[in-house]
Parts: sequence; structure tokens; C-alpha cells
Amino acid sequence: MTSIQQGDETAFKTFFNLHYKACLAYMTTLTQDAAAAEDITQQSFIVLWEKRATLHDAKAAKQYLYLTARNLFIDRYRHLKSRQNVYAQLKHEALRNRIEEDRDLLELRIEKLKAAVNQLPPRCQEILYLNKQEGLKYAEIATHLNISVKTVEAQMRIAFNKIREEFDKDDRLLMLFLSW
Repeated sequence: MTSIQQGDETAFKTFFNLHYKACLAYMTTLTQDAAAAEDITQQSFIVLWEKRATLHDAKAAKQYLYLTARNLFIDRYRHLKSRQNVYAQLKHEALRNRIEEDRDLLELRIEKLKAAVNQLPPRCQEILYLNKQEGLKYAEIATHLNISVKTVEAQMRIAFNKIREEFDKDDRLLMLFLSW
């Protein structure tokens, strides 16, 4: 250690050769990544070389090496975790913005649908309302309004055709309407 403290590179190389593989194995166990383990191990030896004047014996140097490697691993892990948190926050923000955009678009489409329904003849609107809002079947509507089932079918066809004309470029709204 005295030679290493005095800057003897040959003595440091001997120390390096003695402890490199074991330190690398330790880091590989922690990181589960060979490249990261190698980077941390090499950085640990660099730190040891830079702090060599403070080390008094080989046992202290070995402990310092492993402690340095562990601390470098923790720092790297914290940095990666912090980075992942930033990415997760950005992803969450983008998703929230997308939901807001979709909500705004949906509201616009609902308004367009309401306008299209309001343009229908009154009898057509009534039949559409009874079917889509009240959930009545065509036969029930016919009985309720004292008209034929064929008239209900014709009025529903008229309603769908007029609404389809309003949304001929927007199939998604039509699908929303049909499931309404």
C-alpha cells in the first residue's frame, strides 16, 4: 500500500489484477448488466487511485474499493430510477392531454349529433327518442304511437340516413351513435 500511496502504477496494477474479477462479479450480481458492472468496477478503481493517499493498508483499500463500487451502483440506480420517474411523468402527462383532447372532440361530436337530430322531422325525432333513449323496440313504438311497424322502420331509416349524411366523413361518431 505504501507503494500505491506514493503513486507506483506497477503496485496498483498488481492490486487491480488481484481484485478486479471479484469486484466485477460483485457488481454483475448487483446490476444484472455486464456492461454496467464493468463501468462501475473500472470507475471504482479510478476513485481508489485518486484517493490512494488516504488508504493505509491493503485491507482498507479492498474495503474502500467494494464500498466505492456499491456507492457507485446506488448512485447509478438512483439516477436511472429518477430518469424513469421523469419518463413516467411525461408519459402520464401526454396520456392526460390525449384524454382531454379526446373528451373535447367527443363533446364536439355530440353537439354535432344533437344538431343533426334536431334537424329531423318531429315524428322522426320522437321515434328515434323512443328507440334510443327509452329502449323501446319497433313493435312497442308502433303500439305506443298507434302506427304500423313499417312506419317505425321507415322513420328510423330516414333518421339514420340524415344523420349519416351529417357524419359521412366521421365513422367513429356514427359508431358512438349506434351504440347509444
